[in-house]
Amino acid sequence: MNSTTAQKSENPVYILMISMHGLIRGRDMELGRDADTGGQTTYVVELSRALAQHREVERVDLLTRLIEDPGISLDYARPEEDLGSGARIVRLPCGPKRYLRKELLWPHLNQAVDQCLHFLRQQGRLPDLIHTHYADAGYVGQQLSLLLGIPQVHTGHSLGRPKLERMLASGRKPQALEKQFNFERRIAAEEEVVKHASLIITSTQQEIDQQYGLYHNFNHTRFRVIPPGTDTSRFSPPLRGRREQNALKLVDRYLAEPDKPMIFSISRPDARKNIKGLVAAYGQSPELQQAANLVIVAGTREDVRELEDSEQKVMTDLLFDIDRYDLWGKVALPKHVSQDDVPELYRLVARRRGIFVNPAFTEPFGLTLIEAAASGLPFVAPGDGGPRDIVGNCRNGLLANTLESASIGSALLAMLQDRKRWRQCANSGLVGVWRHYSWAAHVEKYMKEVRRLLRRDKKRLRRQHAIIRNAEKSFMPLVNMAMISDIDNTLIGDRQALKQLNHWLKMHRGQLAFGIATGRSIESAVAILKKHQVDIPDILISSVGSEIHYGKKLIPDLGWAAHIRHQWRREVLAEALGKFPGLKLQAAENQREFKLSYIARPGDMPPLQEIHEHLHALKLHAQLIYSHEEFLDVLPVRASKGHAIRYLAYKWGLPLCSFLVAGDSGNDIEMLVGDTRAVVVGNHSSDLEHLRDQEQIYFADAHFAAGIIEGLRHYGMDIAAEIQLGNTVQQAELSHV
Repeated sequence: MNSTTAQKSENPVYILMISMHGLIRGRDMELGRDADTGGQTTYVVELSRALAQHREVERVDLLTRLIEDPGISLDYARPEEDLGSGARIVRLPCGPKRYLRKELLWPHLNQAVDQCLHFLRQQGRLPDLIHTHYADAGYVGQQLSLLLGIPQVHTGHSLGRPKLERMLASGRKPQALEKQFNFERRIAAEEEVVKHASLIITSTQQEIDQQYGLYHNFNHTRFRVIPPGTDTSRFSPPLRGRREQNALKLVDRYLAEPDKPMIFSISRPDARKNIKGLVAAYGQSPELQQAANLVIVAGTREDVRELEDSEQKVMTDLLFDIDRYDLWGKVALPKHVSQDDVPELYRLVARRRGIFVNPAFTEPFGLTLIEAAASGLPFVAPGDGGPRDIVGNCRNGLLANTLESASIGSALLAMLQDRKRWRQCANSGLVGVWRHYSWAAHVEKYMKEVRRLLRRDKKRLRRQHAIIRNAEKSFMPLVNMAMISDIDNTLIGDRQALKQLNHWLKMHRGQLAFGIATGRSIESAVAILKKHQVDIPDILISSVGSEIHYGKKLIPDLGWAAHIRHQWRREVLAEALGKFPGLKLQAAENQREFKLSYIARPGDMPPLQEIHEHLHALKLHAQLIYSHEEFLDVLPVRASKGHAIRYLAYKWGLPLCSFLVAGDSGNDIEMLVGDTRAVVVGNHSSDLEHLRDQEQIYFADAHFAAGIIEGLRHYGMDIAAEIQLGNTVQQAELSHV
C-alpha cells in the first residue's frame, strides 16, 4: 500500500512549516512576480501538501506573513487557507500591513515569534517538529525551538555568505550591499541556525560542502541531502490528441514560423539567471536560429518601466539585445504566464521536439530542470551544483559552461540536431523523475530522517513537557495583564515615584501580575526590593532570565529549569572562558546554576565574536549577554529575560501584548522587542538607542519609576488619576462608617 494513501499511524506527527517572505497561496502562485516569490514558494506549498498525505503525519500548518496591501490579491490577507488532506496555510501579522521585500522583514521577526506563540496556545497543541525555510524563517523557528523545546529542521534555499562573496567578487561595495541586503543580520541568523538546528536538509552535496562549509558553525553530521520533488500530476509529457491551447496563444503570435522546435527558458528577470547570455548564444548562431525558436518567460509585467530597478535593467537589456541581433519573429517573450500555463508550455516545447535551458551562472538545485524532465523535455544547464546531480540521476541533459555564451549555444545545437539523443534523454528523464524526484520519494526520505530525529528527542521532550504541564499553579491564570520591570536603574532610583507606582500595583492586585526581570540573583533581588519597601512580586525572573520564581514563597518554576538545561555544561564553560585574561569572575553570589557572570571592560575583554568562536570550536553552547559596557553574563542558549517572558505568556495563556515591560540596558533588549508593550526609562544606557524606531517601544523622558509611570500613561493607564479616585472612594467609605 502506498504510504501517502495508507491509514494514518497510531501517533501521527504535527509539523509546523514556516516560510516568512514572498507571496504564498495554495493556487495560481505568482511565481516570478518579484525576487521573493519563486521556487521556494512552490516547494513549501507542495511539500506541505505531500507531507500531510503521509500516513505518519496528522497535520501540517504552513505559517507565513499576513499581508493587507491594495496592490496585491486579497488572498494574502486571509488568516487561513485550506490546502487539503490536513494541510493549511496560516497567515499571522508581522510588521506593517503592506507587502515588504525579505530584506526589510528583519526588524519585525520578533513579532512573528510572539504571534506564533499566541497561535500555538490557541491551538491547544504544540507541533512535534518545526521546519523553517530561508534565513528569516530560520530565525523565527530557532526562537520558537528554544522557547518550546521542539526540534528544528531547516532548509536554507539560498545562503548569505556565498551570495555576499559572489557580489564582492563582482566589484560591489560592502556598504551598499549591506544597505540593500542586510547581510550582517542574515548571516548572523544563519550561523545560529546552523549551530542550533537538529537537521538541515539540502538538495545537493555541493550545497553542503561548498556553501554551508563557509559557516563557522558548520557540522556535517546534521546535514542530509533530500532532493525536492515535483508534482507529476501537473508536469507530465504531452498526450496524443490533446492540444496545449493556452500555451499556443501565449507564444505563437510572436513567431514567424511557430511550428519549429522551441528553446524554452523560465526564470525571474535577475542578472544571475543570465538571460542575457542565452540571448547572445542564440543571436550569435545562425544555425541555432535556423533550428529553433526561442521562448523566454521572465516573470510577469504590465510595463517594463514599472518593474524594480534591477528587473527593469534585465528586461531593457533583453529587449535591446533582441533588436541588436534582429531576432523579431524568432523570439517569444510573453508578458503574463500563470502557474497553470507553465506545465502546458513545457508540454508544447516537448511536443515540438524542443529543449529546456537554464542559463544561470550557478544553480544550487534547479527545480525547473525536474519539471522539464517530468514533461519529457531534455535540458541544457550549468555544469555545477544541482544540475550535475540531476543529470547523474536522470541522464536527460547536457551541462554547459554558462559563463560562455558559445558553450550554451553549442550544447543547445548538439541536442537539437541529434534526434536519437533527444529521444533517449526524454525517456530517461521521465524514468529518473519518478525514481528520484517525485514527492512520494521525497516524503519517504524526509519521514525516515524525521522518525530518527523524533526518536532521539522523544524521551527528553516527554519528560520536559510533563514537568511544564505539572508546574506549580498560582493566580496567574486569572490576571489579564502583567507588568515586568528591571530593578536597578529602572524600578528603583526615585523614591517618591516608586511609592506611587507601588500603591497603584497594590490597587490592581488580582487583575495584574507584577514581576521583576533582573540580572541579580533571587536572594539579591529580594533584599533590594525589601530595602526599597517593594512587596515581593508575583513573578521573579532573576539571574538574567535563567531562573523563574513565584510569589512570597519563591516557588521555583521547575519547567523553566528543565527547559533551559538543554546543552548547558557549566563547569566546562567556566574552564574554557578561563583562558581569556580580560574576563574576571564576579563575586560568588552572582554565580548561579545556569549563569556565569564576569566583569569584562571594553579595553580588557576580547571581541564577543572571538569568545563565540572559541566556544564553538570546543562544541560548547551558550548565550553571551553584554551590558553596561562592563558585565558579561554567560547563559544557556534557551535562557534570557525575553525568552522567560515568552515562556510565561505561553504557559499562562496571556497574550504578549498584555505584558508591559520596562528596562534600561542591553540585557533588557529581548524583552523589549516583539509584541510586548515596552517602556525604556529616560536614564537608559546607549545600547538601547537603536530601538527608537521600533513599534511598541516607548522612550520615556522621566527617569526610574517615574519613567515607568510615564510609560503606563502613554499606554492609557493614568496612575495619578486612578490613585486619586481610589483615595477619594476610600475617604468616602470611612466618612460613611
